Amino acid sequence: LLNINVGGKLFQIACKVLARYPITRLGKLALYTDPVKKLQLCDDYLVQKNEYFFDRDPSIFHYIFHFYRSGVLWVMDEMCPSNFVEEIEYWGIHLKYSQRCCRILFEEKQDELSEYLKIEKELEAELEPLESGRQFDGKFLGRFRKIVWNLIENPYSSVPAKIIAVMSSFFVLISIVGMTLSTVEEMKNKTGKKWMEQMEMICAIFFTSEYLMRLISASSFKNFLRAAFNAIDLVAILPFYIQILFENLDDGDMQYHEELHKVENVSKLGKVLKLIKLMRIFRILKLARHSTGLRAFSFTIRQCYQQVCCLLLFIAMGVFTFSALIHSVEHDVPGTDFTSIPCAWWWAAVSLSTVGYGDTVPDTILGRMVAFVCISFGIILNGMPISILYNKFSDYYAKLKAHEMSQ
Repeated sequence: LLNINVGGKLFQIACKVLARYPITRLGKLALYTDPVKKLQLCDDYLVQKNEYFFDRDPSIFHYIFHFYRSGVLWVMDEMCPSNFVEEIEYWGIHLKYSQRCCRILFEEKQDELSEYLKIEKELEAELEPLESGRQFDGKFLGRFRKIVWNLIENPYSSVPAKIIAVMSSFFVLISIVGMTLSTVEEMKNKTGKKWMEQMEMICAIFFTSEYLMRLISASSFKNFLRAAFNAIDLVAILPFYIQILFENLDDGDMQYHEELHKVENVSKLGKVLKLIKLMRIFRILKLARHSTGLRAFSFTIRQCYQQVCCLLLFIAMGVFTFSALIHSVEHDVPGTDFTSIPCAWWWAAVSLSTVGYGDTVPDTILGRMVAFVCISFGIILNGMPISILYNKFSDYYAKLKAHEMSQ
């Protein structure tokens, strides 16, 4: 018999039983004759009692002990997957020796734990700016940059930082309201345009100052450019300066400049200016910087992109299938709108989404039956991901809020 002491508990196993598994740690211990090699396999050796000591968990070794006696590795649900894998790897036993039912459940639990740890790591990365104050230590003007960084990035650090965060959200709303009012016919007069331009200039100056303060206080310029929120800030201020650049071309070519102004509404330059002005709508994404709900929603979409892609795939399949069916049963009807399958795509998309505008409807009984099946399929399809997305959103929102409160 081989006397094995695991964490203070004594086990006795026959050497011939251990020799059946020569690649395991205890199998090698039973087969080796060189005392030096045996001592390399254990943590200590008690000469008086002839015991090999292992500083491992005795509760898990019960399952290892049972494996040597029966040849089957049992896996219990209450055990931590990571700890159990670490233990059996130490003893040199592979998970293939366990029963298939236990192995399937254990691997599922292991995958759940890995997914949970991955999400926790990404959640911490989502809030990484709140913890990066220590990165300024030992850097040029580190103290000053840290103060500026706390004012801009961490609204919980002080009252002025909270005021700046509120002002940032306020200017975002003012900018969006201004862009909206600029499209109203009553505001297109000279006075209205002047007010809108002044409001836009004030917002642009604030956003530019905010962006420059972030750039100056950044501990790493490379990481600053990679950050998604900083890219949003840049997109929010670029349209203002690009518009100024286009509207104030070189005065040396006045004839060309006047020509551009004459055809601005129909020229390519005019279309570019309209597109640039429209880019100001992205400023509303700046609210996500100080909104836990928006950050949780963005994180939920990123984590559930596979489910969202599957949903879009099913919608696309439904659109192609039901548009083909409705065209096949309606194309012979005089005055029908389903003259081709592409013409039926809009009807299928509206019906699957259960919106039902009613601008295109089938006229035959068979066509209405196809429409009923299409709408029923849309109800089932739209109801599938709601619970998954909502549960994950609630979970991520609670975790993000807890992380912020802990800071």
